[in-house]
Amino acid sequence: MSAGDRPTPGAAGHAAPDVGLILLSIGCVQVSAAVATEMFDRVGPAGATLVRTALAAAVLLLVVRPTLRSRAAWRAVLPYGLALGVMNLSFYLGLDRVPLGVAVAIEFLGPLSVGAVLARRPRDRAWVLVAAAGVLALTRPWSADGADLVGVAWLLLAASCWAGYIVLGARAAQELDGLQPVALAMLVSAAVALVPGLVGGGGDLLHPHVLAIGAVAAVAGSVLPYSLEQVALRRVAPGVFGVLMAIEPGAAALAGWLVLGEGLPALSLLGLALVIAAGVAVTRSGAPAPAPEAVAGA
Repeated sequence: MSAGDRPTPGAAGHAAPDVGLILLSIGCVQVSAAVATEMFDRVGPAGATLVRTALAAAVLLLVVRPTLRSRAAWRAVLPYGLALGVMNLSFYLGLDRVPLGVAVAIEFLGPLSVGAVLARRPRDRAWVLVAAAGVLALTRPWSADGADLVGVAWLLLAASCWAGYIVLGARAAQELDGLQPVALAMLVSAAVALVPGLVGGGGDLLHPHVLAIGAVAAVAGSVLPYSLEQVALRRVAPGVFGVLMAIEPGAAALAGWLVLGEGLPALSLLGLALVIAAGVAVTRSGAPAPAPEAVAGA
C-alpha cells in the first residue's frame, strides 16, 4: 500500500479496534527488526536484508499476483523499489552498529521532513529542527560512548530513502492498483540486496535457523503490517494514523529493551521524546501522514 492507494478513511472517524490494529502493526514491525538482528552474527546485515526481503517478496507476489501492463508502470515501480531496497539495506547496516530505538528515531527524520515540507508551514519546519536536536541527544556524537558514526551515516541514508520512498510510492500507486506496487517494489528491493547479501551471507543464507528468523521478520515486518493497515485505514483518519506513526521510535526503543536488552541513558530518552513530540506536532498541524509502507522500512 502506498501513499496514493491508501484506503479512504470513513467519515465517522476511527474506532478503538482499528487504532489497535495500527498499534499492533507498529509493534510487529519493531519486533521484526529486533528479531532480524539475530541473523547478523551468521549472515551479516546485508545477508539478513536479502533473506527478509526475498521471503517477503515471495509471499506478496503469491498473494497479490501483480501484473505490469505498461512501460509507465515499470518506470514508476523501479525507482520505488530501488528506494525501498536501499532503505532496507542501509537501515540494517546502521542497525548493526546502533541500538534499535536510536536507529528508528534517526530514520524517522525522513518521513517527518516530508510531512513538514508538504505542510508548508514555518512552524512545522521548526519541528524538524526539534527532531534533529533529539537525534543529537540520542546519538551524543560529542561523547566517547556516543552512537557509532558510521552507523548513523547509514541510518541518515535510510532516512533519505524513506522520504523518497513516500513520494515515489504515490507515483507508483497511480499506475497500479491495490498492493501491486509494494509487491513488485519488494521484488526490486530483494534484487538490490542480492549481491551484498550473497557476499555477506554465503551458504549460511540457506541455514534453517536463518530462514526461520527471516520468515518471522518478513511476515511480521512486511506482510502482516500491510494487511492490518489495509483493514484499519478504511475507517481511521489520516491524521490519527500519522500521530500513531510518530510513536514508532518509542515502540522501537521498547522492542529493543524487551527483545535485545538494549537500554537508553537519560539524555537519549529525552532525545527520543523530542523526536516523538515533533512527529506528533507535524501530523496534528495538518501534514500528510507517512505512507503505510513506510512502516516496513524499520
